Amino acid sequence: MIGGIFPVFNKEISSTSTFKSKPARVQCMGFDLRPFRWTQVMIFAIEEINNDPALLPNISLGYRILDSCASPTNTLRAALTLTSRPEKTSPCPPAISALIAESGSTQSLAVAGALGPFQVPIVSYFSTCACLSDKTKYPTFFRTIPSDYFQAKALATLVKRFGWQWIGAIQSDNEYGRNGIQAFTEEVKKHGVCIAFVGTILRTYTIEKILDVVEMIKQSSVKVILAFVPEGDFYPLMKEVVKQNITGIQWIASEAWITAARPSTAEMYRAFGGALGFVVQKMAIPKLKPFLTHISPYTDLNAAFVKDFWEIMVGCRPVSLKERTGTEATHVCTGNETLINSQDVFFNVTQLRVSYNVYKAVYAIAHALHQLVFCQPVGGKTMSPCLNLSEIKPKEVTAHLRRVNFRNQFGDDVFFDINGDPPASYDIINWQLRDEKVQHVTVGQFASAANGNYKLSIKDEDIVWRTGKMVPISVCSKVCPVGTRKAQIKGKPTCCFDCIPCADGTIANATGAADCTACPQEYWSNERKDECIPKTIEFLAYNEPMGIALTLVSLLGATLSLATMIVFIHYRETPVIKASNSELSCFLLFSLFLCFLCPLTFIGRPTVWTCMLRHTAFGVTFALCISCVLGKTIVVVTAFKATFPGKKVAEKFGPAQQRIIVCSCTLIQIVICVLWLKLKPPFPDMVLRYSNKKIVLECNTGSEAAFYAVLGYIGILAVICLVLAFLARKLPDNFNEAKFITFSMLIFCAVWVTFIPAYVSSPGKYTVAVEIFAILSSAFGLLISIFAPKCYIILIQPEKNTKKHVMGKL
Repeated sequence: MIGGIFPVFNKEISSTSTFKSKPARVQCMGFDLRPFRWTQVMIFAIEEINNDPALLPNISLGYRILDSCASPTNTLRAALTLTSRPEKTSPCPPAISALIAESGSTQSLAVAGALGPFQVPIVSYFSTCACLSDKTKYPTFFRTIPSDYFQAKALATLVKRFGWQWIGAIQSDNEYGRNGIQAFTEEVKKHGVCIAFVGTILRTYTIEKILDVVEMIKQSSVKVILAFVPEGDFYPLMKEVVKQNITGIQWIASEAWITAARPSTAEMYRAFGGALGFVVQKMAIPKLKPFLTHISPYTDLNAAFVKDFWEIMVGCRPVSLKERTGTEATHVCTGNETLINSQDVFFNVTQLRVSYNVYKAVYAIAHALHQLVFCQPVGGKTMSPCLNLSEIKPKEVTAHLRRVNFRNQFGDDVFFDINGDPPASYDIINWQLRDEKVQHVTVGQFASAANGNYKLSIKDEDIVWRTGKMVPISVCSKVCPVGTRKAQIKGKPTCCFDCIPCADGTIANATGAADCTACPQEYWSNERKDECIPKTIEFLAYNEPMGIALTLVSLLGATLSLATMIVFIHYRETPVIKASNSELSCFLLFSLFLCFLCPLTFIGRPTVWTCMLRHTAFGVTFALCISCVLGKTIVVVTAFKATFPGKKVAEKFGPAQQRIIVCSCTLIQIVICVLWLKLKPPFPDMVLRYSNKKIVLECNTGSEAAFYAVLGYIGILAVICLVLAFLARKLPDNFNEAKFITFSMLIFCAVWVTFIPAYVSSPGKYTVAVEIFAILSSAFGLLISIFAPKCYIILIQPEKNTKKHVMGKL
């Protein structure tokens, strides 16, 4: 015996108990053709099994079907009625071996919770709540429809597929709706989707509560709403939505209502047209149609639900001859009516979904009973029972149901996983209006594999959207354009945000960026902040105005030095040249020539060789220059400070000693520079600290100590020259070279004292320009201060270039 519970009537007529008399029998209303067909499929499958010689041979399955009125209380009452074992003297049939129930998850939870401890197997055909997969609470529950866990994944994948970020949700106020929306919410959050609101409805809710949900929909900015609600609970809200003409919403449906017949009308299509939803895959059972068309109340006037079915399908009520008395003839059937030629959708057996689940449930129970009774699967050679039918216990049926695994006549594999669930496979249904009739058009599939992977395939071109052919857009905030990032709005979901431009140096090269990406060190963001572009390379180049000017001044100084040297060599026998120590003067002019050429190594793109050359060449040439000045100063001082000019004091500082002084002083600088180049040589460096948009190419000194040691040594030589020249300031006016040396050293020291703070504070290429300016200024100071007066006498006033004039005041 197999029991069946179906919501043939979809609403219970409420009654108030007075507790003074026995409660009245439960009354139900709202005959539903869809569940009635489920009952007929169960009967059809049992008769088909009874006629199959291979499945349960010589054993006839019986059935007992009760109505639940879509009420958990009535469902539980029916389940207890079916499973209660009658007393021996009772004419009632024996207790059932398995129960096929129920369509609603709330009803199935009540039955599974109550019958689980008694090990009665329950196979549901339409209860999808993921909570029913908990084997610790519902150890005997099985189902032939996938769990909402998979449906939630499918719905979330659909939402992600079309880029919907901001959606509303409607749930039924029971386990089916609450668990379904909870599972869906967990899945869509992984894809960054936000739920704007969750409305709750139930078929027993007052109109005020339904209107509250309608107002919630009207006030929201969402364009996509998921309704995870059974058809009976959703229908009152659907009528109100149509009544208030709320259009422009793209509805997403759970499997509970997307293919239901009652809401699939042209009137409902005005608001719900283009709805998308998932349903279990359809199947055609060709032999079922003759069975359905032969349903007749005249075969058995006491057959349950058939009279109500006949009245709806034919339009008259079948009654016996006794009942015809006093009955209006227009409402009484004549007995000649037939359903054979009926074109009603009830008889369409080519797109069976839930009905096919009922069919599979019956066969699963039959296969479990076969293995239990015959101790082998269907198709075995031995057909003798190994168990007495009276010894069948529900606990054993449950154990064999867990091991059921067979392929039915339609090629589908029927089995249950460890949670009692079948493999998940869905069709994607789209509501389309054709010939003023709502058609449930399949536009895609979703299938889940055992390893947890899934595949969604959709034919976009076949979908009819509520907004036409364009995919609806549902976002709280528009996608941030390139160059901006999302900034969360306080107090609102993550899908609601402002778009903030990226900071300088960062970019967002894709729309909808959560954060801006920092550019590499050598790059900077463009104006649109969508691309990193190379920073401007800056260095003192030959082709820029400053570089050209410094180059010309440097070459001018070198030319003047060279020209002065030529003059001195040409007039070397004249008194002025002889009196100024021609050898040291030529050395000094040569060193000045090199000093004027040094700036050329500072201009241009820094390289390893130019960086090492510019600082060491500068240090050595200026050391040579100041050494020559020092030699000249010492000669002047010793020559004119001697008490007796004829004494040998002056001879101690002859040409040999002068050369030794110049070479030794220069050699010390050379040693410092060699150590510098050996230990920490200067190198080309990219400096980023001056500006975010440019890279300054500089020569890093390598060692600041070595750099300032070179400058310090030159400074020491210059100070010594200044002191010695100062001591000789009162020598005869006609030939007082010490006076010019003093003036040149004052210029030199002033330039280099001001150089240090200017060098430290100047940014970028101006640091190099300051250093070049200091070199040129000090070199021109020496050249002009020491050699200009002599050249003036030689070239402009040659009459003064005599021994008498030179020695005139001695």
